Amino acid sequence: MACAAEHLPGAYQRALDTLDAQIATDISQRLHAAHHRIGAGLLPQLAEFDVVRGLAGYGAYLLRRDPGSAAMRTVLDYCVHLTEPINDRGDVLPGWWTASGPSGRTDERFPDGHANTGLAHGIGGVLALMALSARQGIRVDGHHGAMRTILAWLDRWQEEVGHGPAWPYWITRVELREGRPIPSAPRRLSWCYGTAGLARAQQLAALALGDTQRQIEAENAFVAALTDAAQLKATTDHGMCHGIAGLAHIATRMSFDAHPSTAQLLRATVPALLTSVCPPGTDPASIALAMLDDEEAGPGFLNGAAGTALALQSPATAVPPHSAWDACLLIA
Repeated sequence: MACAAEHLPGAYQRALDTLDAQIATDISQRLHAAHHRIGAGLLPQLAEFDVVRGLAGYGAYLLRRDPGSAAMRTVLDYCVHLTEPINDRGDVLPGWWTASGPSGRTDERFPDGHANTGLAHGIGGVLALMALSARQGIRVDGHHGAMRTILAWLDRWQEEVGHGPAWPYWITRVELREGRPIPSAPRRLSWCYGTAGLARAQQLAALALGDTQRQIEAENAFVAALTDAAQLKATTDHGMCHGIAGLAHIATRMSFDAHPSTAQLLRATVPALLTSVCPPGTDPASIALAMLDDEEAGPGFLNGAAGTALALQSPATAVPPHSAWDACLLIA
């Protein structure tokens, strides 16, 4: 609503004022709880810091609505603290290590917790927030160092998949102790988890840090993933969060900021993605109606018709969104 309201000045002011006040209260309460947890040396919950439920998501809102505020700086200060290591039962863990499984709940598959790398639920979202704020000139003490800590973690666990690098969705305590991830089948590319979201986060971080080599590597990583049949095969739906439309949107967004050596490579991946969602001769309206009738997809944003339609707009027109609707995803 905040992004849409910018095109109708004053039309939603009362609603926005109410929303801003509630968000300010929520942020204050969440930061108080987070710093109490940090002071006690405890592990965080995913919902403390992630994009979908936590402080990275609140930071995305502030970065759009009130980037120069004290609240924005306190969220960024928290992000810096989140990158400081924690000692737990003889292991030195990254500060974003959580005791739960990826769902945020206790999970027998993760008896010792995990470090989540995803953009939606893991440290990738924190990296993207810090990169976007730095690119706007909003930085706090330790800002660049915290970004480099996250990048070093991603470098440490980077794997070669197909013709390029990929990053695991998460790292378990067993993998941490063994120093290598457990091999797995190719995983789907997506905004929420995997190479798509992490390539964009690393591209933004590289731009913020002035690291041209890392920028090119992140862009090439996404090109390699989008041209790897095994990884594309694992992506089976059309949605924005973890589907083809989201990949097309991220590729287009990355191409707008890309190095001259990789921009055309990114753009070249888009037509095939668009075709897979809406084959030539197919009425786009029929695709949308089919999603509306799908019980799993429906009209929603992350997985449904609304998000898919928004995600396809920029790839189809090669024009950035006017409303900045994707700011909430921390990819712009």
